[in-house]
This record gives sequence, C-alpha cells and structure tokens, in this order.
Amino acid sequence: MRYSKLLGKTLKKAPREAEAISHKLLIRAGFIDRQVSAGIYSFLPLGWRVHQKIANIIREEMDAIGGQEVFLPTLQPKELWDRSDRWDHMDPPLFKLKDRHKKEFALGSTHEEVITDLAARFIKSYKNLPLYLYQIQNKFRNEMRSTGGLLRVREFVMKDLYSFHTTEKDLNDYYQKVIEAYKKIFKRCGFVTKITEASSGTIGGDISHEFMMICPTGEDSVYFCTKCDFATSKEKKTECEHCGYQLKEGRAIENGHVFKLGTKYSKSMDAYFIDKNGKKKLIWMGCYGIGIGRLMATVVEAHHDKKGIIWPKSVAPFQAHLLAIGEKAKVKKFAEGVFKKLMDGGIEVLFDDREDISAGEKFAEADLIGIPVRLVVSEETFKEKKIEWKERDKEKTTKLAIGQAIKKLANA
Repeated sequence: MRYSKLLGKTLKKAPREAEAISHKLLIRAGFIDRQVSAGIYSFLPLGWRVHQKIANIIREEMDAIGGQEVFLPTLQPKELWDRSDRWDHMDPPLFKLKDRHKKEFALGSTHEEVITDLAARFIKSYKNLPLYLYQIQNKFRNEMRSTGGLLRVREFVMKDLYSFHTTEKDLNDYYQKVIEAYKKIFKRCGFVTKITEASSGTIGGDISHEFMMICPTGEDSVYFCTKCDFATSKEKKTECEHCGYQLKEGRAIENGHVFKLGTKYSKSMDAYFIDKNGKKKLIWMGCYGIGIGRLMATVVEAHHDKKGIIWPKSVAPFQAHLLAIGEKAKVKKFAEGVFKKLMDGGIEVLFDDREDISAGEKFAEADLIGIPVRLVVSEETFKEKKIEWKERDKEKTTKLAIGQAIKKLANA
C-alpha cells in the first residue's frame, strides 16, 4: 500500500471529545474517523486491517474448539423477542422500528432468540449434540452515553458463540474450554486478562464471567490477584480465594463475557431433543461474546508510548513501514525497487512514497501509526545498497540487505 494513496491521514491533534488514549491515538493515526454520531464510527483502511486481523485470530480459536461459523440476521421480528419476554426488558433497550407493513422489528443487540429458534429446527436428537455455532457480525446497543471512542459504542462488530448441550455437565466442560480459548485470544492480541464473576443482566443464566484487562484508563473498578487471573468487583479484605496471594485494587477494561444460559432460552423457544431413552428434554445452552472494536482499542491502551501506538505483530495493519528519505532520483528509484521486492516476498508493507513531506514528519508519523518495523531508504543506505531497520519499541537501528530484511520479516 502506498501512503500517498491511503484514505485517512494523521492529525496533529485529537478531537476535543476524545478522552481515552486509544480514542485519541486511533483518530490521530488515521485508523478511525471522527464519529458520524454519538458512538458510531467509520473504520478507515488502516483500522479495518487491524480489525480483520483480530477477527481472524478469534475465528481461528473458535474453529479450534469446534465452532461452526454462521451469519444471522440483524433485523429481528418482535415475535421472537416476545417469546423470550425480552422485547420490553432489555438493558440498554432495543433499537425498534417498523417496516412499511407496520410489522415491528429490532436491530439485534444480541442473538439468543434467533440462534435458539434456528437450532430448534435442526436439533432433534442427542446425536445432533453438542453443537457450537458462532458469528462475527454487527450489533446495536442503545447506550444512554457512548464514551471512550471504541470502548463504548452504539454500533459495533461482535463475535458471539452459542453452545448447545445434552447435559449441564457437558455445558460446564465446554464453558471451561471457551475460557481457555479466550485467554489464548487475548494473549495473541498482546495482553493478559483477569477473570471475574459478573452479573448476567438481561442476557440471563445463573453464572457468567468477564475478562478484564487491568488498565489505568479502564471504566470498571476491580480487585485483582497479583499472581493468578482471579479478579472480583467486590472489595475483599482477605487474600485471593484461588491462590492466596494479595489482591490489589485497580481499573480495568472488559473484553469478553461468557454466560451459562442453562435452559432459559430453550424453554421459552421450545428447543428440545430426544435422549437415548426416547425422552424429550430441554437443550442446555451457553453464550460467549467478544467485541472486536473494543478489543482493538484495548490493544492500543496496552501498547503505546508518548509518540503513538505500538502494534503487536499479530494485529498490526502491516508488517513493515517503508520510508523513502531524500529527493534524489536514484534514491527514489532504489526505494521503489525495495517496495517491489518486499511485496514480491509476501511482506505486508506500507510505503511512505510522499515527496512533499520532510524526513522528520515521516519519522513522527511512522511512530504515531505504530507498525512494528520501520525500514528507511536514504542517500546513506543507497550507497551501501542496504536499508535501515528499526523496531517500533526499540531505539537501536541496523542496516540490512533487502534479502536479509525480507527473511527477518517473514520469520517474525
């Protein structure tokens, strides 16, 4: 990708309403646009590349625990929500609308009703279970107040997984598998989480857990163990109930929520199966969600410095940021050659080919954007037929032949 052609450029200052670090940096670095309306954002090409990298990590981990990907409708009829008695009892309330025939619909804030109705038509026997279905899709939340940029919005993309089981034990076993998969997802995105028992709210079920990333700018207050992944929202004078270590108070950002739904929805949506003895029984269910935009913002909250974002390699929009420094034609030609060789080598690269920008501005913008590796072609490196290599989170620079750089990037 040539930076000269890229939609979205860096800004000197963030908009006045931006308070969270991630909000300021994602807008200034050209990953998202200023909000269209409160809590509604457009992702620019750099931002959407990160968003898709995160989505693919989640997809891989869901597939690894048996998930089958589906895509469910956003527009959901009132009668489905009436069956679960949630049409007028959701918090935040649903976005509701009518079609030209005066039929009522809601924009999906979650999909328990739709997925249970779907599963009930396909699951007839114990032989059809267990079943794990997930999607990556838009959600709409009618928030009273949207804050923190992507941390609390009214429209966002979420991965929601739903599991269907013959017994409570099978549900409990799979619930733990999902917890382990979530730990892997967050670790691959560059941070670790604490796990806290949480309220099930209007989703329902007896047990639910949240995954919290400890962060000074978080909107939730927690007491977390300094050794293991235990956390709680309630102050405890005693030590950690899991490992005995000290609890510490802090702020945190929620990045995932899992629920043991039990038979709440299968009962209201008539989702049954026939067991081995020919008896009709309710299906046991669980649901598990991760907001992808919020996860993207959390990565920035965890990985930044005073210069800008420091993307982990796993979710960075590009592997390398190539800068052409100098006005001489031979340097520009050499930089073009380096760009072509990088692409031919399968390297994802953003090439700052602009001619009307100073070297200082290019360096500052590269730090702000935060791609893991900066490669510089200049008059000095041209003489040696090499490029300057610098990692975003380090100060040291080295000179490498282009072949060496490609090999190093490919193996990173």
